[in-house]
Amino acid sequence: MPAFGPDDILVRIEATSICGTDLHIYNWDPWSQQRIKPPLIMGHEFAGEVVEAGRNVRGVKVGDYVSAETHIVCGHCYQCRTGNSHVCQEVKILGVDRDGAFAEYIAIPAVNAVKTDRSVPPEVAALQEPLGNAVHTVLAGPVAGERVAVFGCGPVGALAVAVAKAAGAAAVYAVDINDYRLGLARQMGADLILNPQRDDVVTILRDQGADRGGIDVFLEMSGSPQAVKQGLAALRNGGRASILGVYSRPVEIDWTNDIVFKGVHLQGITGRRMFETWYTTGALLASGALNVAPLITHRLALEDFATGFEAMRTGNTGKVVLFPQGIR
Repeated sequence: MPAFGPDDILVRIEATSICGTDLHIYNWDPWSQQRIKPPLIMGHEFAGEVVEAGRNVRGVKVGDYVSAETHIVCGHCYQCRTGNSHVCQEVKILGVDRDGAFAEYIAIPAVNAVKTDRSVPPEVAALQEPLGNAVHTVLAGPVAGERVAVFGCGPVGALAVAVAKAAGAAAVYAVDINDYRLGLARQMGADLILNPQRDDVVTILRDQGADRGGIDVFLEMSGSPQAVKQGLAALRNGGRASILGVYSRPVEIDWTNDIVFKGVHLQGITGRRMFETWYTTGALLASGALNVAPLITHRLALEDFATGFEAMRTGNTGKVVLFPQGIR
């Protein structure tokens, strides 16, 4: 049972989902070896019920049903004081820098709690954190009436497809080398799916946006250097490129021809805007504009976590959800 302070709440976890970051830690890759300081409870995507609250807590009470923003910020640095706390200089992350959600209970700062309507099932409520990444990336610029290409159709990419459709995109193109994930993107509303191992992605996307000189919006979520090059090559002059993917090595870009001369709007995206993105995410779910249920492909008891991680390793999964209190 985790200890909690006067400004914290204790949450009984009803559902928690596995993220790609968790898989990196589970695999104990070079990044994890440098960043993670064991012992540590992993996991950061969750939903549950508040069972205790510290004496200073306001706005959240015992019995509330919550998800949580996983970036714990200082509140004092320049970024926090100017409305950009999602890029706080001193950020700490649940399940990475402090104990996370692969447990029966978690203690978090009350300010990080996001109250959720009970009509949202726990497995869906747990997905609000990664869904927020998709919402932030997609809505970082205009979408309505635009032709949008999503490169990388893992869970966040597939969610981005759904968000773009809900936001009124004229067409959404999904690009991935994994046919299973392309199938998920199709279920989430993609108008066209492309596999770079078979398809001439740049030519096809340019043809789709021929009247404008290419696609309007390029969303990069794969972490693939090839995807960066292909997406920028397919992007029209004056288009937007929003980059959420994380890369294992430096990526070479033709800055002169693909960025400067094309007047591209290039954005780095991290996390969610706190808490603007959360309100947008909640409204999209409450309105019925988004149906994320098809993305949940595996439901397991928490003690069967190894089965979930092995499935993740194959790449043939959507979201894997773990239930500490037993499968619902």
